[in-house]
Amino acid sequence: MANVSNTTDDILRCARSLIIAGGYNGFSYADIGKVIGIRNASIHHHFPSKSELVRTLVSRYRGEVEAGIAEFERRNPTPVDQLRSFIGFWEACISDATMPFCVCALLATEIPVLPQEIALEVRAHFRALSAWLTSVMERGAKASSLRLTGPPKAEAEAFMATVHGAMLSARAYGDPKMFGLVTRSLLERLTSQPKR
Repeated sequence: MANVSNTTDDILRCARSLIIAGGYNGFSYADIGKVIGIRNASIHHHFPSKSELVRTLVSRYRGEVEAGIAEFERRNPTPVDQLRSFIGFWEACISDATMPFCVCALLATEIPVLPQEIALEVRAHFRALSAWLTSVMERGAKASSLRLTGPPKAEAEAFMATVHGAMLSARAYGDPKMFGLVTRSLLERLTSQPKR
C-alpha cells in the first residue's frame, strides 16, 4: 500500500512542478512519466484523466494552505505577525525556488480554459484565503494594529492581489527579491501609524 501512496504522491508532486513551470496545458502524462520513470498507463491507473489529477492536486493544495493558516494562527498571536508570516512563507519559497508560485494563482489565470471541476477548486481556494485575510484585517483594525483605508474585505482582496502580483513580478524580472520589494511596502502601509 505504501508504494501506491508514494507513486500517487510522486505524480502529484511532479504535476505541481510542471504546472508551476508551464500551466495546465503545459504538461502531459508523458512528461510526468519521463520525470518519475513510469508509464502513462500507470499514471492513468492512479488518475484516469488529467482533469482528475489536477483537481486532486488543487484539493490537496487547499488542505496544505488550510494547515499552513492554522499554523500561522497558532504561532503568531497578532494579526500583524500573521500577515508577516504569510508573506515570509512565500518570500522563502520564492527565494529558494521550492514553490516559486501559488498553484491556484497560476491556475486562476487559466480559468477560461480549465475544466469546471478544477475551476471550482481554484475559486474555493481564493474564497477561503480571502475569508482568512478578511478576519485578520478585522482583528487588526479592532486592535488598532492595522491601518485600513477601506473595508476589511476590500483590504483582504487587495492584500491577496498584491501578494500574487509580487509573485508575478519576481517571475517576470527573474529576481526573487522583487517579491520582498513589493510586499514590504504593502506591510508598511498597513502597519504605519497615522501622522499627527
